[in-house]
Amino acid sequence: MPDVEQFSYPRNTSIREFLDATRNTPDSTALLSPGHPSLSYRDLNRQIDFMRLFLNDHGIGRNDRVAVVLPNGPEMALAFMGVAAVATCAPLNPAYREQEFDFYLGDINAKALIIPSNSESPAVTVARARNIPVIELTPEQGAAAGVFRLDYFGSPIPAVSQGGYSGSQDTALILHTSGTTARPKIVSLSQNNILCSARNVGQALQLTPRDRCLNIMPLFHIHGLIAALLASLNAGGSLVCTQGYSRKTFPDWLTEFQPTWYTAVPTIHQSIVEYAVQHPLPGQKLSLRLVRSSSSPLPPTVMDSLEKLFQVPVIEAYGMTEAAHQIASNPLPPRVRKPGSVGLNAGPDVSIMNESGELLSCGETGEIVIRGENVLAGYENNPGANEKAFTHGWFRTGDQGHLDEDGYLFISGRLKEIINRGGQKISPREIDEALLSHPGVLQAVAFGTVHRHLGEAVCAAVVPVKERGVSESELRRHVAQCLAPYKVPQQIVFVDEIPKGATGKIQRIGLAEKLLHLLEPPYVAPATAGQTAVALIWQEVLGLERIGLHDNFFAIGGDSLMTTQVIARISTETGFDLPLDTLFIHPTLEEFSRVVERSTSDYEELDRLLSEIEGLSESDVQKRLKES
Repeated sequence: MPDVEQFSYPRNTSIREFLDATRNTPDSTALLSPGHPSLSYRDLNRQIDFMRLFLNDHGIGRNDRVAVVLPNGPEMALAFMGVAAVATCAPLNPAYREQEFDFYLGDINAKALIIPSNSESPAVTVARARNIPVIELTPEQGAAAGVFRLDYFGSPIPAVSQGGYSGSQDTALILHTSGTTARPKIVSLSQNNILCSARNVGQALQLTPRDRCLNIMPLFHIHGLIAALLASLNAGGSLVCTQGYSRKTFPDWLTEFQPTWYTAVPTIHQSIVEYAVQHPLPGQKLSLRLVRSSSSPLPPTVMDSLEKLFQVPVIEAYGMTEAAHQIASNPLPPRVRKPGSVGLNAGPDVSIMNESGELLSCGETGEIVIRGENVLAGYENNPGANEKAFTHGWFRTGDQGHLDEDGYLFISGRLKEIINRGGQKISPREIDEALLSHPGVLQAVAFGTVHRHLGEAVCAAVVPVKERGVSESELRRHVAQCLAPYKVPQQIVFVDEIPKGATGKIQRIGLAEKLLHLLEPPYVAPATAGQTAVALIWQEVLGLERIGLHDNFFAIGGDSLMTTQVIARISTETGFDLPLDTLFIHPTLEEFSRVVERSTSDYEELDRLLSEIEGLSESDVQKRLKES
């Protein structure tokens, strides 16, 4: 265990102060990445200073919003640090569709967009339509991890009014948090907010300059940005920047980079455990001293399996965007970790409040409320939301729970209706609107259902326009054109009327129970050879004894990682490569088997035709093709 008493956690309140502190150890490693030389703190300072000069020279300064749409990796890490140091960084999910980019770029009033060079992202189309300058990022070949150059494309911007590095109270990061009945809210986090939260993570995990984090979390999400990236660097340690989680390469990264810890969402932890069953970890000794989990509840069985696999403690934490990530964390041994608890407050003050705004005693259940340096001052341009969110200086999290006599926090449920799909927070209203934009939909309500791997899955109840005869796969395909893949409903059920509460208002909470008879259809055995073959693959991947004809892959436990396995197996056994989103669009055994059988049949027919026309004259080939 690190000698914490010999390490003084820096109380940086701005990225400028953080950079000044790192100048004392210029040769220490800051960033690493597969296939790249490591980046020192000296080079990190140089790259961020380069970005300061570049942005200021192009009229971008303190509190100006710069949207960043980059894949995971060291370039994204340094782009975030560089923008946040001198302006305001707005990282966006590269998987967003044009409609989503149009909303977010407009909502934040972006002054520029940073993208990879030669990017085909729909964000570029939106930026050009909105006359937002585009800054292309190109990695420097052979340079240290994360080093890049920038090229500016757009109309000249007037000289920067506030240049140099930003101060502690300037906005460093803005993210959107989803709402169920209103548009997504803008969370503005100051430099002090994010550095305070990074320090809180470091103290909870006892991080020192000797620690190295393996980052497999997306860097457009508060979890990866604060808990992995900023907490590691603020402690003077190092970070391995990967392109994202890969179950096959994860064990290799553990042995190659010898990280002392990693942090992830429960779905990734589950995948690591499942993969290790069939593919034991390399025999080389690992350097891990802890594993961290956050963003959604970690099943006790997964925690137990992880600890047996790595022989280190698994530390479950609780956080949210409005708190710049961390709120509570279980302590490291030898202190007590209580099963079912997300631990002790780890930064902000934590209490429980009733609807009247009164703080409750230990053991009493109510809404979890927080206050502290890392908590946002208020939602941007949203006085109505702020009035509801803050009571007597406490921020209402929307989560329900209680504190025990030792101060350990237990979460019993969510008051909000946000769908938490494996740590990805999804606004049901977004899905409602996407479904309602289809001409065949009369009414639509999205909601969450229990999922054994993801925590929750996305479902929707639809009242169709009967004359159009719309199908479930058609609606899923329509939503996929509007929203990111993880927001596409895994199940869509058709009803004559959407169930309502006693007051006549549609209630999302409880909708899954009311529609259970539709969400879980009776078992029907596979009938054809193709259906049986696909069912056997599903059984192996999902670990189930039987699969019915009407079973939905995602409703019975499937997730995106398992989807990849299924598609790979189909490719291996048929020789035909299906698009990765096939299973998302056709998730029942009956639908998916039909696609596989049709694709395989078309592939075999094409192969037979090609063999028949080989060696024929051009006129005979044309004649044979017309006959076919």
